[in-house]
Amino acid sequence: MTEYNGIIELEDMEFYAYHGCYNEEQTNGNKFIVNLKVKTDVSIPAKSDKIEDALDYVKIYELIKTEMAQRSHLLEHIASRILDKLFEQFYKIITAEVRVSKISPPIEGKIKSVSVILKR
Repeated sequence: MTEYNGIIELEDMEFYAYHGCYNEEQTNGNKFIVNLKVKTDVSIPAKSDKIEDALDYVKIYELIKTEMAQRSHLLEHIASRILDKLFEQFYKIITAEVRVSKISPPIEGKIKSVSVILKR
């Protein structure tokens, strides 16, 4: 059987959450954008066309949604929790990269977002 390594991306997932080091962030919340890229062997689902053979991105989204609902001070902490849970629950993942962005962070001056990218 031919082996296919594929990339699955979940792009621009938007969440409203209460992450941050400042009381204002923990009280008022903020908008966050999460992007995920995972590498996985897609050889079997490419042939079978069955969801049970594939990496189910609906379940991945739900995992990320759950992690985004848990408060953290740092973007690094959120990203590492997401990666840890992904590798715990989805054995088909070969590598993963997650980007967590805080939109309009509380920084004096004009800034669109601040992001942390972790790879595993």
